[in-house]
Amino acid sequence: MKILSKSVLVIATILVVGGFLFGPSLLAGSDNVAQAAAETPVFSVRTDHAQRHTLYAYLEVNGDIVSTQQADVFPDVSGRLVSVSAALGDYVRAGDVIAEIDPSRPGSVFMNSQVIAPISGYISRTPLSAGMTVSPNSAITAISANGTLEISARIPERAIAGLTSGLTAEVSLQAWPGEIFSATVNRVSPVIDMASRTKTINLRFDQHDSRIIAGMFARIRINTNTYPNVITVPAEAVISSRGIDSVYVAAINEAGLLTAQRREVSTGVSLQGRTEIRAGLDEGETIIVQGQQLLSGGEQVRVIGAAIAQGYTQ
Repeated sequence: MKILSKSVLVIATILVVGGFLFGPSLLAGSDNVAQAAAETPVFSVRTDHAQRHTLYAYLEVNGDIVSTQQADVFPDVSGRLVSVSAALGDYVRAGDVIAEIDPSRPGSVFMNSQVIAPISGYISRTPLSAGMTVSPNSAITAISANGTLEISARIPERAIAGLTSGLTAEVSLQAWPGEIFSATVNRVSPVIDMASRTKTINLRFDQHDSRIIAGMFARIRINTNTYPNVITVPAEAVISSRGIDSVYVAAINEAGLLTAQRREVSTGVSLQGRTEIRAGLDEGETIIVQGQQLLSGGEQVRVIGAAIAQGYTQ
């Protein structure tokens, strides 16, 4: 009995001493793991989704609303414009006298020559002022009949590539701010004006609108090319380095954490603030659009103020 008691005492002593020796180290180890987990950085990012859009390449120019039935008014003789009886916006009938020209020369006096309206319509261009010297090549004014309205615009030579009939356009008018009127290019001049280095195009409104009148100023956006139904991401999401384009995808890893995964992509055109993705992404994937500059791939992220990856709840 005494021998057994001593053995029990020795075992108990070993257990007690072992607890003092190894207990603190085991506790410290668990604390280190927790601390390491707490020190893992979490990056705040903003996200968006890869979505399908139709992108438009476009050209913006200015133009004027004109009537398809418009005639410039020229005098028959050279001389001094002595009177103008029509003002901008006045309605005149074919045969009305709208101006008179004195063709007299020093040492000779001639009767005034009348300038006759060739068609009925509205004066659509500010007439020349009395006192000016004119010739048969000087347009006194222009008359627009009540016909179909068109938009006339001049395109700089550097921007004429791709201009063809049938291109769609969006037109805004100063008289109706905030409204967009649709139009289509129906005629493109085959030649370039050598003086202005421009090509004239005409567009016709897709629908008649009584608010639109000849003489209005127009701002035109011509859609020169269309990229229909392509996968796109915000342009700021794409990072280019050494000729390689990539994006960061916010996705859930095996541990259930939301992380940033770097993905190489093949890009296309960039228009309207979005970049076409030809390969490397699927529609609906969550893309990091802000905060990706600090990432290299694999970091844990937290989404703020935007879309969150599917299947993940903050």
